Amino acid sequence: MWRGLETGSRVPRQSSTLPPKPPSARNRPGGPGPVLDTALGPGAANPPLVGRSAVAKAAALLEHPTRSRALAGRLARCTPAAAAVVRFGGVTRDEIPTPALLLDLDRFERNLVRMAAHVARHGKSLRPHAKTHRSPEIARRQIAAGALGVAVAKLGEAEVMAAAGIRGLMITTEVVPPDKIDRLVRLATQAPDTLVVVDDASNARDLSRAAAAAGVVLGVLVDVDVGGRRTGIAPGEPALALAREVVSLPGLRLRGLQGYAGQCAHVVGWQARREASRAAMAPLGDTRRLLERAGLAVEIVAGGSTGTFDIDVEMPELTELQSGSYCVMDIDYRRIGGRGGASMTEFETALTVVATVVSVPTADRAMVDAGLKAFSTDKPFPPEAVERPGIEYSFAGDEHGRLTITDRDRAPKLGERIEFLPPHCDPTINLYDRIWAVRGRSVEAVWDVAARGRSD
Repeated sequence: MWRGLETGSRVPRQSSTLPPKPPSARNRPGGPGPVLDTALGPGAANPPLVGRSAVAKAAALLEHPTRSRALAGRLARCTPAAAAVVRFGGVTRDEIPTPALLLDLDRFERNLVRMAAHVARHGKSLRPHAKTHRSPEIARRQIAAGALGVAVAKLGEAEVMAAAGIRGLMITTEVVPPDKIDRLVRLATQAPDTLVVVDDASNARDLSRAAAAAGVVLGVLVDVDVGGRRTGIAPGEPALALAREVVSLPGLRLRGLQGYAGQCAHVVGWQARREASRAAMAPLGDTRRLLERAGLAVEIVAGGSTGTFDIDVEMPELTELQSGSYCVMDIDYRRIGGRGGASMTEFETALTVVATVVSVPTADRAMVDAGLKAFSTDKPFPPEAVERPGIEYSFAGDEHGRLTITDRDRAPKLGERIEFLPPHCDPTINLYDRIWAVRGRSVEAVWDVAARGRSD
């Protein structure tokens, strides 16, 4: 039954008939994207991959009952198009070959609804960052929950998403090499609403020449450095000069600004994080006003993170959030604290790695089949066993994890399966070909991590 999966082969692609499209969502000028209370069409013919119960309960967070019904219905009817999906009947999570990446659908769906409610309540839009999951199926569900589209870090991710039918793409890293500019122009013919960022006039001119030659128009955001010391032009006059350059070039259309304050995302303590984020993002707001005084239209001001999701909405100049990890969460975000306490509990940890105990050589030590190749290793803390007090994980090699047993009464047994929270969700997901979507003990679907490794 599992032979193809155990050998690492891709999950077979399943053809499916797409459900009737719901009526087009109205857009509020300068405000949120799809209006959540848009009337929806008839249900899909295919069985839903997202259950109604959890979504309907979580949708009570929305302020309007019509919005609740609409959002729950959109999620429930979300069906696959181009992404690889396999449905299962009667298969349980105990039959999944380990190590494997699991997504708790009930928690995941509640996270989607909570974020949708949050941005709608504050008059913002959401374009979640798909570098977190690299999965068209997850992107599809985020859009069904009201997102404008998804942000991606790299052109390769955008190509995968576009091939799967995802639109509303924003590439948040500059596209500079000539071969990638050629690919970007081809992508724009397939997904013409794709947005790209620039922080250099020469790059803007290169994009202009390629776009004009191909007869396409690229939507451009000026990338502004808001203290992260990564990409981005200086705010203020330098950003204005670049924006004017973009406006003057054929094949380009200035859409707005991007400013990502990644240095603030994991500041521990909500109040400290709020102060850091507000200080970092203030120059972005000033730059928007500068451009508008110069007569330049600024439709989009994008930024934000999961760590600052409830802080950046206070910024009137910001139009859309790029939070990504909120949909699955991890140990790192949980540890930074939330508005209400020392642990960030606004979103639930929906992602786990399941491993099998393959050796119990001593009374105080056990080994599992998930090591350095099963988890991200960029954080100073290890994976955590879920609901298993009395054991502590440490890395013991590429394919082994060591469990130090501190409570022998709860010692794991040979062959036992244990789930772990990953330290950092984004690079952990990138280690796997597929995500096992589970509800309770049952496997509902397997989703391809189709953009895995697409850092090109």
